[in-house]
Amino acid sequence: MFTHETQIRIRYAETDQMGYVYYGNYASFYEVARTEMLRSTGFSYKELEEMGVMMPVMDLTCKYYQPARYDDLITIRTTIKERPLVRLMFEYEIFNEQGTLLNTGSTQLVFVDMKKNRPCKAPQIFQDKMDAFFG
Repeated sequence: MFTHETQIRIRYAETDQMGYVYYGNYASFYEVARTEMLRSTGFSYKELEEMGVMMPVMDLTCKYYQPARYDDLITIRTTIKERPLVRLMFEYEIFNEQGTLLNTGSTQLVFVDMKKNRPCKAPQIFQDKMDAFFG
């Protein structure tokens, strides 16, 4: 299992008229978290794309418990529970500075060969990076 935490400070532009983070912004928070998680391994989305592999989102779930507000420092805990092969599932938990759970969600991505536009196995170099977390 691989877990990583990323922090984001909520900007005024991310809130709605009620002063809460607009619900659609949570997908962007998930993207930041998974990008930083992969970057922490020494590998990036950019490198995957340079190798001819893209990772589109196939599924997204999102559950709201408490609102995040302007200037809150949120922590996004991102977890990969299963070794990625063709698909990669990210699970998210978002907490405020007091440790209150605000949101949970998940995204499932698929590795796609950009030339063939077909699903493919994760590149070997990516699988090698994941070995540190999945043995």
